[in-house]
Amino acid sequence: MKAIALLFASLPLAACDSAAWYWQAAQGHLAIVGSRQDLREKARDPALAPELAARLQIVLEARAFAEAELGLPAGDNFLDYVELDRDYAVWNVFAAPELSLEPVTWCYPIAGCAAYRGYFSEAAALDYAAGLRADGLDTYVGGVAAYSTLGWFDDALLSTVLSRPDHQLAALIFHELAHQAAWIPGDTTLNESFATVVEMEGLARWLETRGQSALLAAARADADRRRQFVSFVMEFRRRFEALYSRDLPANAMRREKAALQERMRADYQQLKSDWSGYDGHDGWFSRSLNNAQLSTVGSYNDLAPQLRELLRQCGNDLPQFYERVRELGGMSPERREEFLDSLAPAGE
Repeated sequence: MKAIALLFASLPLAACDSAAWYWQAAQGHLAIVGSRQDLREKARDPALAPELAARLQIVLEARAFAEAELGLPAGDNFLDYVELDRDYAVWNVFAAPELSLEPVTWCYPIAGCAAYRGYFSEAAALDYAAGLRADGLDTYVGGVAAYSTLGWFDDALLSTVLSRPDHQLAALIFHELAHQAAWIPGDTTLNESFATVVEMEGLARWLETRGQSALLAAARADADRRRQFVSFVMEFRRRFEALYSRDLPANAMRREKAALQERMRADYQQLKSDWSGYDGHDGWFSRSLNNAQLSTVGSYNDLAPQLRELLRQCGNDLPQFYERVRELGGMSPERREEFLDSLAPAGE
């Protein structure tokens, strides 16, 4: 029974009122576990397509670099490979009231509550979302290429991430292994900011050793665009929140909501004009921009500047940095916030 409990704790969170959800979640995760192949043997298979063999080799090299040069606890993570016959590993369903940004949450024993419900089948996710829409809720279904078990199990490399460029694939390995080095329960922003700092520092060192330092500028441009995207969405979320707080009749509020959605699309085009042709967020802005969709974006890297400063104070010694971050977990939330505020660079 303990193994079953840990299994569910590692899965995308979901409601506790659906035996069908538990069944599909168990089947989906166990199908991935049962499909694991030894990644090292797979990479050496002479019958393997050369392009796939090269991608698997990049993962092995990034994993070895993470352990030897970044001091990350790789363990047996990313030593298995799973080929999936779909574009995403899971699909998450998000929901929110029509005239509120307060997300619907689903609660789950051990893992707690979250504002999404995960499915290993896109059709099942879309069907569940349709039922929520019939109840008058805004809904959004988003695919996820991979998910981490946060140490409950050894994570496998899924084929759904292999379309990424080599440097992004290495960055993914550094990011996910960073969660193994330090994880503070209940502090998503700190955890993700920490993993982002490790990811970028690790990528800089990785590219330097490979004589590919020029790629670092592209990686930093990617990260900068992500920050701009999140800031843009968060600003409009504040504008939607202000709208929903007004004392307006429902129909008038719906009209204002539609107008604000169109303004958001128009302003995105202006934002994108500075991105030298990059259109990676076009698909997101082609959707309805409803309240459920807006709830999927959060400022999860807000503490990166403070943590970069902490890394600098550690003399850029990554293992010492990991220890300092783990120590934050022993502080009260108030003391932790106070300490991190003291690290904020001027102007942040």
